[in-house]
Amino acid sequence: MFQTEREFTLPLGYADDDGTLHRHGTMRLATAADEIHPLRDPRVRQNEAYLIVIILSRVITSLGTVPQITPKVIEGLYAADLAFLQELYNQANQHGAAAETSCPQCEHRFASAVNGSGGF
Repeated sequence: MFQTEREFTLPLGYADDDGTLHRHGTMRLATAADEIHPLRDPRVRQNEAYLIVIILSRVITSLGTVPQITPKVIEGLYAADLAFLQELYNQANQHGAAAETSCPQCEHRFASAVNGSGGF
C-alpha cells in the first residue's frame, strides 16, 4: 500500500511558549507545490537555507498538540530535531534514492539515482 504519511518522534522535542514538550508528529509526502511555492518567499530569496523551514512547515501535519505548524514553530526546533526532520523528509520523498528504470531501446532494466530538486 502506498503510504502518504509518516509518524515520527523527535529526538529532543519542541517546547512551546507554555513549556509543553511536543515530540510525536506526522509528516506527509511533499507535492511539487511544496517545493516550488517556497522559492517565491522573500525569506528564502534572502537566505536559501530558510527553504527547509518553509517546506517542513507545509508537510508536517501534526506535532503533539501544537494547533498549527508554522515557520515560527520550525524555527523553534533544536538543531538535532531539524536535522532529524530533514533526513526524514529526504527519505520519505526519495531524494537520492535508487529507482529502477529501463532502456527505451533494449528494455534492459537497471537502477538509476533519483535526485529531487529540493536536495537538502
